[in-house]
Amino acid sequence: MPISTPESSSGHPHSPSPADPATAQAPKTHAQNQTEVFAVHGADPEVLAYAMAKYSRSSLSMRQSLRELNAQRAEQFLNTFYFQYGHRSIADLAHVAFAVERLSLLAAIVLVDEQRWDGQERSTRYQNFLKSGWYLPEFGQAIEARDIYTKTVEDLFAAYASTSAAVFQALKSRVACPAEMKQDAYERTLKARAFDVARYLLPLATNTSLGQIVNARTLETQVSRLLSHPAAEIRDLGQKLRDAAIGPAWNLYAEDFAALHGKIATLSPDLGTETEALLTRQVHASPTLVKYAQPNPYDLQSRADLTQAASELLAGVAIAPAPMVDLVERTESLEVELAATLVYSASHHPYRQIRDLVAALPEARVAEVIAVGLRHRGRHDELQRAFHAGAALRFDILMDIGGFRDMHRHRRCTQIIQEFTPLHRYDTPHSGDAAGLAEAGILGEYQASMDAAFAASRTIAASDAPEAAQSALYVLPLATRIRSLFKMDFAEAVYISELRSGPAGHFSYREVAWEMYKAVEHQHPSLAKYFRVTDFTQPVDLLKR
Repeated sequence: MPISTPESSSGHPHSPSPADPATAQAPKTHAQNQTEVFAVHGADPEVLAYAMAKYSRSSLSMRQSLRELNAQRAEQFLNTFYFQYGHRSIADLAHVAFAVERLSLLAAIVLVDEQRWDGQERSTRYQNFLKSGWYLPEFGQAIEARDIYTKTVEDLFAAYASTSAAVFQALKSRVACPAEMKQDAYERTLKARAFDVARYLLPLATNTSLGQIVNARTLETQVSRLLSHPAAEIRDLGQKLRDAAIGPAWNLYAEDFAALHGKIATLSPDLGTETEALLTRQVHASPTLVKYAQPNPYDLQSRADLTQAASELLAGVAIAPAPMVDLVERTESLEVELAATLVYSASHHPYRQIRDLVAALPEARVAEVIAVGLRHRGRHDELQRAFHAGAALRFDILMDIGGFRDMHRHRRCTQIIQEFTPLHRYDTPHSGDAAGLAEAGILGEYQASMDAAFAASRTIAASDAPEAAQSALYVLPLATRIRSLFKMDFAEAVYISELRSGPAGHFSYREVAWEMYKAVEHQHPSLAKYFRVTDFTQPVDLLKR
């Protein structure tokens, strides 16, 4: 009886099965030194993110992927892999540009508080904010509080204008225009120096504008964070940011394309129909990746619990005096650092004071504090920023809000920022970089403006206005001190100290950068020689910016 012979799929007897690794023939390879690099333009952000994500699962080129994709297929893919399977890195590939205009300085500080963020904001150093307008919270039936708020803001703007003029005149009296310098350049430079002093009077209610470019993952967490904020303006900002991402984007060429389409349609109705979708379509920057962004229960519940825990732990403990910059040496365990940072984030005390207090607690109590920051964490929640621990250098900084806004831009470090408060009082400009308030003859007026603003803030906070405590913060001037903990490595400490101590910088953060260097010099003297800092104690050329 003949023996039957198995056949392969190709019909040839005894051919090895391609699926059998023991007998399969390895495919032939070949050298191909043909690296190609090309920029990509014209794809919607989420479509481009989908095409890039396909690299991990497909051998198609970028050109091939983009030609076969459309917004609907991208949405289907993202709904499956981003939301169902949790492949969040896909959203890192979709970058969206936003213009955010006429928001308060307070809201802007909160908005940009992201570790993965790129953008630019109006500068209080180079622009006159007198006509910027300001934010007015909802006061409901608290008419008296509303009137106090309005008068305080208007008075601060009037003081801002008079201070700018007075300091400018004082500078002109002190610094002559060099023969080689044009008069308009000379006056423009001195006006900028005058703004450096006057900006201390700008209230947090002052309107500003900024542009940001963020990836969709950052955008989603940013929107969620804003929607979770206790201030109505910031919650509304989160909603507007989400709506802008989901809705039609502003297209620079929309009117030109519409006009071109109209001409084409007039010449040829058939061509008009054919080109309509291409020339008049609306672009939605991120219609899928942020559509489910909501207030974050982890943030909301943890904030309340940590505030309660910090209040109990620090009950009856007065805020200890602290220098402008305190480099807190590492003596504590990781557990103590985590607990101390969590308490710091929900209080107004210095880090050193809190660290020492927490270090003296029983281990079980320290563990309880850490658990408070974790108990509400959901499946997809990143750990709160307070858990970014282990940095070699920790600078606890107490400085004016205006100068902090510049320091805030350093994102290659961990920043733990305490809430705005009048408790730390305010800074008075004092530097050889600019005409002193006394020299300009307005020191008394400055102090009176500050004291009046702080008194108004206390009155508004005690009123029955909706969100009275939050509304009271808007009348605080940029001179108000804010405390923040900067955790970083050695390279970042060198970078910040060198950059921010430069003579072109504002004297507020120049002093902070210098004190950071001096603190490192004191604790790590052998490393000080590697800092290329500018000595803050030496005078600078006021006409160089």
